[in-house]
Amino acid sequence: MAEIVKVAVDAMGGDNAPGEIVKGAVDAVNADKRVKVFLTGRESVIKEELKKYNYREEQMEIIHAEEVIETGEPPVMAIRKKKNSSIVKAMYLVRDGECDALVSAGSTGAVLVGGQVIVGRIKGVERPPLAPVIPHMNGVSLLLDCGANVDARPSQLLQFAKMGSVYMESVIGVKNPRVGLVNIGVEEEKGNALTKEAYPLLKNCPEIHFIGNVEARDIPLGGADVLVCEAFVGNVVLKMLEGVSGALIQKIKDGMMTSFRSKMGALLVKPALKRTLKDFSTDEYGGAPLLGLNGLVVKTHGSSRAIEIRNSILQCIAFKEQKINQKIKEQVVLED
Repeated sequence: MAEIVKVAVDAMGGDNAPGEIVKGAVDAVNADKRVKVFLTGRESVIKEELKKYNYREEQMEIIHAEEVIETGEPPVMAIRKKKNSSIVKAMYLVRDGECDALVSAGSTGAVLVGGQVIVGRIKGVERPPLAPVIPHMNGVSLLLDCGANVDARPSQLLQFAKMGSVYMESVIGVKNPRVGLVNIGVEEEKGNALTKEAYPLLKNCPEIHFIGNVEARDIPLGGADVLVCEAFVGNVVLKMLEGVSGALIQKIKDGMMTSFRSKMGALLVKPALKRTLKDFSTDEYGGAPLLGLNGLVVKTHGSSRAIEIRNSILQCIAFKEQKINQKIKEQVVLED
């Protein structure tokens, strides 16, 4: 019998909490018997939401937490003062081994701080990167870092590349993933001080398949499987991709409604277009794991709907079954 994966879910975090969060949790337990969800938050509120659904009750548990950390609060102060918040309670469940993973759509700052301070880093990991899966023309890439370390060092980018390669191969299933350094040109001498120093470290690392610099325009074309950068660049890349994707989808929809002929054409292409747009939806790939911690912490969009919460919970199964943390210790930390 498969081992149960226990996932703590911050039921009060995010723009659409608790409704979409609870719905996503229900969808996850109904989709897979290998997962048990621990919803942290105000018990009475969560119970009211759960009344709307049918689910296997043995796969769902509520952990009461009276407080909520809001997005605008200073994260360090909030983590210290709000010990009874939904995020902090979930963090302690992971730290104490009661849960294998945490999923939250709440304050990014609180998740990042709590992950490092409460859950803690794997010994030898310099900085845990936030690593979302982003879609491209032929599949997906892993972008790291996208929000945790805006002032990374070259040695940290090397660790990002190693951890990203482990995750991409073990969880996503990409064999010998291509690692690219996000830069302003493909030439080795291009870039700022950070990328110029990081390039030879990546080039001379036998544990990764480094293919050189990757320009931003090549990212949507699948220029690399693992995209390495510090968080300032990564966050700009991620937000730009999301913005352009949303704008193009809206323009396509508007264009299809301009005339009777376009509306008829829209009916014909709708099934194929729907499949294509689904491939480019970040909701389909779950949240961004904070790699290199003693337990799995997954940050989803603040505006997450049930589908992203569901997929974020389900991705925790592969993370545990593939023993990602053990592989990071063996293939990343010990080699360094």
